[in-house]
Amino acid sequence: MFQSFDSTANPAQGPARVKKLRALLAENGLHGFLVPRSDEHQGEYVAPRSERLQWMTGFTGSAGAALVLREAAHLFVDGRYTLQAKQQADAGTFTIEDLMGNPPAKWLTENAAKGWRIGIDPWLHTVAEARALRQALETAGGELVALETNPVDAIWDDQPGPPTGAVAIQPLAYTGEEAGAKLARLATAVKDTGADATVLTDPASLAWAFNIRGADIPHTPVPLGFAVLHAKDRHALYIDGRKLDTEVLAHLEPLARLCPPDTLEADLRQLAETHAATVAIDPALAAEKLRLLVEEAGGTVTEMPDPARIPRATKNAAELEGSRAAHRRDGAALAKFLCWLDAQKPASVDEIGAARQLEDARRAVGEATQMPLREISFDTISGAGPNGAVIHYRVTHNTNRKLGAGELYLVDSGGQYQDGTTDITRTVAVGEPSAEMRRHYTLVLKGLIGVSQLRYPEGTRGADIDVVARAALWQAGLDYAHGTGHGVGAFLSVHEGPQRIAKTGTAKLLPGMIVSNEPGFYKEGAYGIRLENLIVVTPAEDIPGGEIAMHGFETLTLVPFDRRLIDTALLTEAERSWLDSYHARVLTEIGSMVDGETLAWLERATASLAE
Repeated sequence: MFQSFDSTANPAQGPARVKKLRALLAENGLHGFLVPRSDEHQGEYVAPRSERLQWMTGFTGSAGAALVLREAAHLFVDGRYTLQAKQQADAGTFTIEDLMGNPPAKWLTENAAKGWRIGIDPWLHTVAEARALRQALETAGGELVALETNPVDAIWDDQPGPPTGAVAIQPLAYTGEEAGAKLARLATAVKDTGADATVLTDPASLAWAFNIRGADIPHTPVPLGFAVLHAKDRHALYIDGRKLDTEVLAHLEPLARLCPPDTLEADLRQLAETHAATVAIDPALAAEKLRLLVEEAGGTVTEMPDPARIPRATKNAAELEGSRAAHRRDGAALAKFLCWLDAQKPASVDEIGAARQLEDARRAVGEATQMPLREISFDTISGAGPNGAVIHYRVTHNTNRKLGAGELYLVDSGGQYQDGTTDITRTVAVGEPSAEMRRHYTLVLKGLIGVSQLRYPEGTRGADIDVVARAALWQAGLDYAHGTGHGVGAFLSVHEGPQRIAKTGTAKLLPGMIVSNEPGFYKEGAYGIRLENLIVVTPAEDIPGGEIAMHGFETLTLVPFDRRLIDTALLTEAERSWLDSYHARVLTEIGSMVDGETLAWLERATASLAE
């Protein structure tokens, strides 16, 4: 299995660890220390070595931060994780705060006392984050202190070592562009800003630019490392040599100088000192430490977005065709799984058993098509009944629950294949659903269909269309506490920026961008509903009788929706037509990939709503 179901959260460990951290703070004259859920690359998914927030608090979510003060401690999480944080962190030690509505910088602005000295590890905070924290503390008469060593590491006796996952070459057939051509484009972008160099800090950008993939962090095929891309000089790639075999070395050596990671700091200082260089960094992605290194050595820091981010997000023809192929295989695997699930009696299957069966189905289809499942793209969210209402629920042996009669089962999962990354959520009925369940499910489905059908002009942002997914729910006085969609990479991270459909989605939606479409509804203590397809932005086209060319979405995911949960009376004729067309396409595209009972199930599941 690519997923473990062991519980790593232990609220009882939090108080003792906080006490040890406070002792170190006192020794260093600090009033507090901020523990983010990040690594030196500001990644959402991190290696075990960088799970400092989990180690300190017990909270296992993928976003958050803990502010440990002398007399109090605060755990900041977003709406996806509110319930989870209450369950995993010691309530007597940590107060739960709203990461989005009241992030640490805002909290400090309102609560910091004069003279407070709050420490951070500058490798674990972006330039923008550190700036906001510094401003908040200075406004209150305090000080932000960038520490040379991380105090959590000092008390974490059995902290894992740095990962050394093997690097592999991603073939041209899947990348659609040679690495040398990509790097030339990036160098031009650096030169156009007037900078001498830029630092690539995002492992996904590193992997994309050099046409490599890695195995340093769970579920995300990227190598951890940095690159200094020069406008005119030879590029430098900072990566652990133990990850590179002879073939990979032959691929990389013509592209850049290969350097040990621990030489990055000295090289940046030398670049700044010797050449008074101007170094461009992305304030939203690059560590504050990089800014400090350059400026303290006499160089100049200029801000620019990661130059690989938009090219990486706007998939080319080869990447899109790979994604389509991956979704056909994934659809066949989901059909096998859902057919199997429908044949099980209520309470005969538990959440772990279902997750195992789904991974086995993906593996079997991958092997049958000579495109093996390389990984899952995240820990499968397998939630029955009330567990489905925990938005980012992670099943463990301690929380494992049977799929009981009259309940809903929510399964959010994805696969990593060499030609594409998938992410799909379906909610299904176990036994007979209630009228309320059917109503809520259909309102969520209306939101998904609304986004899928949308046409929109050039320049439209994710924030502009987020309301479309929520409109039916809002009309009923309902909502959900997460964004509607995130970007997805090409055999890279399942969460890829800058594109997203959310109230905070400010990036323009460009042709080739893949984004999820996943509205939901969660009734605490009862059930959760989420429906998710991946969609790709299509080029703007003229509309007959119209005056403005409009973008649209192509749906990549090919998995039926549970017809037992659809209240057709709540659908418009256009929505019913879209659903019938979608189901007909699902049968056409994946019907030949399944047989026997699965094919019979698929034919029933994709039948017209009128039947």
